[in-house]
Amino acid sequence: MSGRISSRFTRASTADDVLAGQDLSAKTMVVTGGASGLGYETTRALAKAGARVLIGVRDTVAGESAVAAIRAEAPRARIEIAELDLVNLQSVRAFAGWLETTAPVIDVFIANAGISNTPQSHAENGWELRFATNHVGHGVLIGAVLPQLRRAAPARVVMVSSAAHKGSPVEFEDIHFRGRPWDPFKAYGQSKSANVLYGVEFTRRFADAGLTANALQPGSILTRLQRHNSQERMILNGMLDAQGQPVSDMRSPEQGAATSVWAAVAPELAGHGGLYLENCAESEPVGPDTHKWEGWAPHARDPEAARRLWALTEEMVGPIG
Repeated sequence: MSGRISSRFTRASTADDVLAGQDLSAKTMVVTGGASGLGYETTRALAKAGARVLIGVRDTVAGESAVAAIRAEAPRARIEIAELDLVNLQSVRAFAGWLETTAPVIDVFIANAGISNTPQSHAENGWELRFATNHVGHGVLIGAVLPQLRRAAPARVVMVSSAAHKGSPVEFEDIHFRGRPWDPFKAYGQSKSANVLYGVEFTRRFADAGLTANALQPGSILTRLQRHNSQERMILNGMLDAQGQPVSDMRSPEQGAATSVWAAVAPELAGHGGLYLENCAESEPVGPDTHKWEGWAPHARDPEAARRLWALTEEMVGPIG
C-alpha cells in the first residue's frame, strides 16, 4: 500500500515499549473493559506513562483489585473506576454521566471491552448480544462524550476490533439473526466489522472538528475473551496446536496492547482516521497470501456501509452525538 503509515515498533513490541520515555501526565483517557486482559495491560501502560485513566468495568470488585495491582507497580498511577455494562443502555448512560462530571476533557477514548462466544445469543430486548455490546453500547457511549472529546481536540477514538471481522460483514437485512440460524462466530465477526465501520464514519463526520477514530486488531491472544471457546475450536482457529498448546504466533497481553496504545499516542497518526491497524502500523488489505489473522476485508471499510450502519444504529438508540 503506497504511503502506508508505519512505525519502528513490531508485532513483538509491548505497550511499555511503545510508551517508553513518554510523559502523558497532561492526558485523560478512557478505557472500557480496562481491568482485564488487553484492557488491563492498556490501562497499566498508560497509567505508568502518567496518563489519567478512567475505566469502565462490569465487575467493580474485580476492577478495584486490578487497579490495586497496577498501583503496586506504579504508586502514582491515576486511575478511576466505575461500573459499565455495555449491553445495558441505562448503565451506558450512567457511566457517560459519571464521565461528564469526572472528566470535562477526554483526549483519547479506547473502546476495548467486548464479548465473543458467550453461551447467550440475545439481549433481553432481542438484540444480538455481540452486536449490542461490542458496537451499539460503544456507539452510544462515544456519542455521549463527544463534548469532552471536542474540548480536547485534536482527540482520538480507538476501536479494538479483531481479525474475526473477516468472517462476516454487517448483515443489514438480519443483524439480530431473527430469520437466519444464529451463529456465534458470524455474530462476533459482524460486530467486529461494525467496529471498523464505526471508525470510518466517525472520522467522516468529525474530522473537521479534530476528532478521528481508527480500528485495530491486537493479534491472537489467550485472554478471558476465549473462555467460552472449546479447545477444539481454538485448535481449529489456529490458536492451539494439536496437543492443545499455544502456537508460536500467539502473543502476550503486553504485546497485544501495543497497537492500542500506539493508536492512542502515535504522532504518525495525527489527523488520520478510518484506518485499520495492526502490529503498530496501518494494515494491508487482504490478499491471496495474507495470514488469516492479518489484513482488512473490503466490507469493513466500505464508506456506504459505514453510513448505513450509523443510520441503523440511530434508528435503534436515537441520535448519536
